[in-house]
Amino acid sequence: MHILQLCPRVPYPPHDGGAIAMYDVAAGLARAGHRVTVLALNTPKHHQPATALDHLGPNVRLVTVEVDTNLSPVKALRNLLLGKLPYNVERFVNPAVEAKLAELLKAEPFDAVQVEGTFVAWYVDTIKQLAPALPVVLRAHNVEYTIWQMLAERENNVLKRVYLRHLARRLRQFEHAVLPRFSAVAAITEPDQKRLRQLGCQEPVVFVPAGVDLGRFQRDARIRPRPRTLFMIGSLNWLPNLEGLDWFLREVWPQAKANYPELELHIAGKDTPERIRQLQLPGVTVHGFVESAQQFMQEYELMLVPLLSGGGMRIKIIEGMALGKCIMSTGLGSEGIHVRDGFDIVLCDEPSEWVERLGRYYRGELDQQAIGEEAARTIARLYDNRRVVESFQDLYTILQPAPRATAR
Repeated sequence: MHILQLCPRVPYPPHDGGAIAMYDVAAGLARAGHRVTVLALNTPKHHQPATALDHLGPNVRLVTVEVDTNLSPVKALRNLLLGKLPYNVERFVNPAVEAKLAELLKAEPFDAVQVEGTFVAWYVDTIKQLAPALPVVLRAHNVEYTIWQMLAERENNVLKRVYLRHLARRLRQFEHAVLPRFSAVAAITEPDQKRLRQLGCQEPVVFVPAGVDLGRFQRDARIRPRPRTLFMIGSLNWLPNLEGLDWFLREVWPQAKANYPELELHIAGKDTPERIRQLQLPGVTVHGFVESAQQFMQEYELMLVPLLSGGGMRIKIIEGMALGKCIMSTGLGSEGIHVRDGFDIVLCDEPSEWVERLGRYYRGELDQQAIGEEAARTIARLYDNRRVVESFQDLYTILQPAPRATAR
């Protein structure tokens, strides 16, 4: 098959969850013998050369369109007063992308279009006008409005809370109107599958989890994690990650450090805000962006995911589990991943629960090594990227139009 993959950014390098999910599907489809044309908005924040995916071989072609998606206070205000689309979506709408879609769809035949997420879902009507019979699949990385709804509920600043609620409401209206227009929707978690059906998406609404290329996540026997060390890693330009980090540093870390003085906390993440870089907290080291997430994860013992808002699947949890890490997470952080508390993950929500479980780890009562080994087995069994690719292949096959009967 020949798949057109429409991405809100160039999915390389695979450093964060969104890029990893898009990159691994393109790479996996190519390895399975399919052709993939990746049409990506080339944004200032994630700008890449046109050769960025050449290493995936001749079955993958990258086509980029320069689009300025930078946040603008002036444009945000104009959108608030006059805009019809949510500002998060409006930033990704560009006539040059429509023109490139038209050029590609007229020049060569495709078997399906895969649209990666809500921010480029607006283009579904353009695709359907240009190629009415072509199956168009939305891969829903998140149900976006739920994220902003959760952020608004916990925002103390009144003006920010009002604006976040406004964004959540507009996003819900947009998703309710646009997502049902797709031929099929691939939800990244089972809870999101239910939410998408509630939004009125037409069947099939299938559950296709994010996977991990196990070949990229091999443990290095030479790296021994330092004892009594905790770590967090994730893009800190994503508000839910930043919210969770702030909450942990405010509600959990002071008590944990007082009770367990030898604990260390190591923080890494792309686009770390300056106020986090300048933290002067006892026992806390801020690394900023790290070139190798795999190496960083293996240098420290216990991985923390104190997520309070969000949707979709935490790819970093999948990666940490693949490396045999014991992960301590909120229930929301692990949502959509088939794990069991105390078996292949440690779950806690209230600050007192976090402090108590960190105490068990500190005293050597947690058996984090056994939990980490079970985590690695869970990933190998359920989240190998080859299974994900097979699910998409099956979906594309189901959606192919039936051949016309030959007249006699």
